[in-house]
Amino acid sequence: MTTSNGARLLGLILGICACALALAAEGETTKGKAKKASVAEPKVAAETIILRSDHATARVLGDVVKQYHASKLGKVELTPFSTISGLDAVHAGTADLAGTARPAMPDRAEEQGTNFYPLAWDALVPIVDVTNPVNNVTLKQLHDMYLGRLTNWKELGGADDEIVLDGAAPPLDGVEYSTRLLLFHYGDQAVSIPRLYVNVEKLEEDIALNAHGLGMSTLSGAAHNPKVKILSVEGVRASPGTIADGSYPLYTVLYLATRDDDPRHAHVAKFIEYVGSDAAKAILRKHDVVPYADASTLIAKQAERTAFIESRIRGVASSSETPVSAPIATAQALQRVAPTSERTLEAKDRAERAKAEQDAPKTADAH
Repeated sequence: MTTSNGARLLGLILGICACALALAAEGETTKGKAKKASVAEPKVAAETIILRSDHATARVLGDVVKQYHASKLGKVELTPFSTISGLDAVHAGTADLAGTARPAMPDRAEEQGTNFYPLAWDALVPIVDVTNPVNNVTLKQLHDMYLGRLTNWKELGGADDEIVLDGAAPPLDGVEYSTRLLLFHYGDQAVSIPRLYVNVEKLEEDIALNAHGLGMSTLSGAAHNPKVKILSVEGVRASPGTIADGSYPLYTVLYLATRDDDPRHAHVAKFIEYVGSDAAKAILRKHDVVPYADASTLIAKQAERTAFIESRIRGVASSSETPVSAPIATAQALQRVAPTSERTLEAKDRAERAKAEQDAPKTADAH
């Protein structure tokens, strides 16, 4: 082999090595970029809505979300947990939507700036074991049970046994809050509940095993649970019909809550609009709830309902007019179901005037 041929061969070998090293380096660079991209890639696609809900509302929303996906309208990641966790996640920006079985708590900082959109009318229902002979309970009896004043089933026409009251443990739970709001005017009213469960589904499981138990659930959940019995209230059985006409006194509203500054606001607005569509309404009705727009007449009945509950619990005369002692309660009721309506604004004005009149003698006495 000549010197020139040897040099050319050596150059070829060195060239091949250089190319191999360059390709290897490029491969490592590509892997590095891919690794960085995978680290930076969000776990959830930008258009996917994060919906955190309490269990009462999730049982209604589950099929709506499935149909939304099936219609290829968008993605919603539904996680049932608790009312307050959903609302706090929306406030913190870790969730786009909260499903809640209660309205906003006006003085709670974490709920300021959150919009509550009515989803459907449901009913708060007392439930017992299917073997319990009691079929009806009055508003006064429920009120007194919550305060620990009524403790024996014989006072309801049942056996001479202790009433074991069940409740949901998470603070400001949707079902518990809404029940206390109607019975006491305060959703965070202190009550006497000896047995607490992580959510309404676990509460129902205990009631099914406890012949002496009583707890509050929703019609949408309990109506599809053959292991529990729903009691009528004031002789009226909860149903979509008695919710829609207002004859069942403990009807309530389920909500979707979100913020205008949510980064996926456009996708959230699209889903909320879908919930009001005919397709979604048909799904809601299968869960024994009344789509919110289908019972708008209930908004005008809030004063009448407040007067009725007052009359049954506190002995205030019931009439078509709101009793003087209950303007604040009426304003609160309207605020829950129609926060921006003209009736609500009028009721709030009456409540403020009534409070001012009540405080006037105290001010005069002070001087």
